[in-house]
Amino acid sequence: MFSTLLIANRGEIACRVIATARRMGIRTVAVYSDADAQSRHVALADAAFHIGAAPASASYLNGAAILAVARRAGAQAVHPGYGFLSENAAFADACAATGLVFVGPPPSAIRAMGGKSEAKALMAQAGVPLVPGYHGAVQDADVLASEAAAIGFPVLIKASAGGGGKGMRVVTAAAEFPAALAAAQREARASFGDDRVLIERYLQRPRHIEIQIFADTHGNVVHLFERDCSIQRRHQKVLEEAPAPGMTPALRAEMGGAAVAAARAVGYAGAGTVEFIVEDGRFYFMEMNTRLQVEHPVTEMITGLDLVEWQLRVAAGEALPWRQDGLALRGHAIEARLYAEDPARDFLPSIGTLTHLRAPDGVRIDTGVRAGDAITPHYDPMIAKLIVHGADRAEAVRRLSVALAGYEVAGVQSNLRLLRAIAAHPDFAAGQFDTGFIARHPDVLAALPAPPLPALAAAAVALLPPYAPLAADPWDAGDAWRMNLDGWHSVVLQGSEGRMVLRASREGAQVTLLRDGQPHTVILRGAALEVDGVLHNVTVLREFGRITVIADGETYVWDSPDPLAPPDTAAAGADRVLSPIPGRIAAVLVSAGDAVARGQALVVLEAMKMELTLSAAVPGIVAAVRCAVGDMVDEGRELVEMAADTAAEQGPAA
Repeated sequence: MFSTLLIANRGEIACRVIATARRMGIRTVAVYSDADAQSRHVALADAAFHIGAAPASASYLNGAAILAVARRAGAQAVHPGYGFLSENAAFADACAATGLVFVGPPPSAIRAMGGKSEAKALMAQAGVPLVPGYHGAVQDADVLASEAAAIGFPVLIKASAGGGGKGMRVVTAAAEFPAALAAAQREARASFGDDRVLIERYLQRPRHIEIQIFADTHGNVVHLFERDCSIQRRHQKVLEEAPAPGMTPALRAEMGGAAVAAARAVGYAGAGTVEFIVEDGRFYFMEMNTRLQVEHPVTEMITGLDLVEWQLRVAAGEALPWRQDGLALRGHAIEARLYAEDPARDFLPSIGTLTHLRAPDGVRIDTGVRAGDAITPHYDPMIAKLIVHGADRAEAVRRLSVALAGYEVAGVQSNLRLLRAIAAHPDFAAGQFDTGFIARHPDVLAALPAPPLPALAAAAVALLPPYAPLAADPWDAGDAWRMNLDGWHSVVLQGSEGRMVLRASREGAQVTLLRDGQPHTVILRGAALEVDGVLHNVTVLREFGRITVIADGETYVWDSPDPLAPPDTAAAGADRVLSPIPGRIAAVLVSAGDAVARGQALVVLEAMKMELTLSAAVPGIVAAVRCAVGDMVDEGRELVEMAADTAAEQGPAA
């Protein structure tokens, strides 16, 4: 076994690998970019080395820098995690040339399965069913458009290299195809350095079910059952579970056999995942990921195995410890991915500092961040993975709901409300879902409810002047005493629901709060707040004129504006297009003087390995374009200035 292991990754997966390596007595070496100098994986490793600037292309994708660190650190092996260089055959070759063991499959297997088109051709030869589509080498835009028309709309454009929903677009009509193709190619090029795509028929109500396989260098291959990853947004997984709801033993055996055959066909070794689309009881090969998957914890929970340990042992030349007949399912597991993003704004990533982070007890949490860490525009915005296990699916769903209710996040927007809504949805509880679940159930994206009384009371108490019962000078007292006036404070809260003004009066440790003209008695008792005789657990955070209250499982954020401050005139209007988050300008689609229609795409912004298209709010004329391709822009930066289309306003000439 190796004595020193370098982890060529960051965040949650780096922390995950470090945990297993430490248990096995293996020294760990981390690498980090400028943005990650204070990160959790750096703190956990036995040694850490700087490898470059924040952009992944200058750090975590810089194979030469990583190999140089491995030599300096005396590592015998490199674990690539997932993403970045994990499916890069050239990097695996370079590891071998340097005398390092690449903890992953042989480069030949990565090449065979790394390109989706080539993998599908190989699977077709092996008799594995494929979704009808075009997987050819010709990438001419006209040829691709013609193939899409022959397949029949809707079609799915997919990046041939990589995964994770990057470089993927659904196209419902021929007129949409050119723009969707260009966007998919740009995103694929930025994420994987490869803009090749394939085109497939877009199935309407499929399930996304994948098989975890493992192979050693002694000819042994097993599958570790399936995972259902159908709950998705932007073609990226949100919840995963194992085993798949409704899976029959016969279908499991058939899919498992196909996955094992795929692994044998390419001389596989190590951990891998064969992904299938399942619809109406039929399954179709989609792709093979030649690495460990983000959702591997649910497989670990239902098998009792440590898949990272298996990876390290196989890479060290050991045989698999189990054969297929010795593997068995144990209960049910569900993983929820907690992201820094805003589901109400089409899952726009959220940038900022995690000012508060509290995970529930009694469940598995895989994370790469701590309270005080920053979510930056350079990497995936995942905060954590929450994994629960139950004797059966019903118990696992109950535990998921309870655990999500106990999670607290502040400082950035998160998808926590969405996860809670999905876990509580009757169709999810019944196992009735597919990849279109979120789109068909807009109720899971419902807006934050009106703030309840305990949340308002907590904000009011926090914003009142401090109570000083022993003040020697009456002018230092924190009550609301006024000569010849009622003793009330006005508490102003500005949030997504608008502006609210609460009236509050303090008498000793007790506060009287007026809401809709009704008085309520509020007393702070340690960490709890008593409102009209009922105790509520609340978390209150104050920072730079902003107050965050976590109460009854919801997070409410308000600004407490200074009534003497001048009005903010920097807000975007129909005449200004601002960058919603920090990022890089991937495309500028208009020029000064262009007439544009409402909803027309103006600028494409790239952030957190995804593209965001910014469109015109109203029809008009482009007055000025204030950005160029390649520019790095901050949140709030003006990108396009619009002018009214006076001709359109005046109408046709008489």
